[in-house]
Amino acid sequence: MLNANEEVILDLRPHWWFIAPASAGLGAALIFGIIAWAAGWADAVLFLAGIVILVALGYFIVRYVRWAGINFVVTSERIVSRTGVIAKRGVEIPLDRVNTVFFDQSLFERLIGAGDLGVESAGEGGRQNFEDVRKPRHVQQAIYRAMEADETRRFQHMGQMVATGGEGREPTIPEQIEKLDDLRKRGALTQEEFDEKKAELLRRL
Repeated sequence: MLNANEEVILDLRPHWWFIAPASAGLGAALIFGIIAWAAGWADAVLFLAGIVILVALGYFIVRYVRWAGINFVVTSERIVSRTGVIAKRGVEIPLDRVNTVFFDQSLFERLIGAGDLGVESAGEGGRQNFEDVRKPRHVQQAIYRAMEADETRRFQHMGQMVATGGEGREPTIPEQIEKLDDLRKRGALTQEEFDEKKAELLRRL
């Protein structure tokens, strides 16, 4: 699924807390069944214990399958989320469209290293929320580092395009500034990127 020269930075499944309630329920049901069997309780109680164990086991399996079917991936170019085993749902957010990344943790979630992550982007989706993310603060930092690296690559690529000019000769500095301004007007460069590159070119005069 990766594009050319695209690298995986993070590949995560939900935090173990996602399946902890189901695991605890299954454990409690098994303990109840063992106590009922060891104490020689009535057949009706043993039958009830068996039903409880089956229900708890079924819930645990469903929850585990859901956990196994969720992927949260950060690459050098985008954020990708995939959910589902049979029916799939996916979200992809290019890094150059991400505006803000924020996380939310309760005191308990801080203790176990879990939390929710939100990504605001310039697109139709607007804001995407991801629950039970492992170490969300570190994920946030990794996304910001990937965004900075992606912006640097794009800026260098734009600079190379301007420098070559496609004319068989290196354009003059005024010509390069003119081409940069054209890229800025078309939205390929931000005002900050234009000012930075322009200042660099002017220093070479």
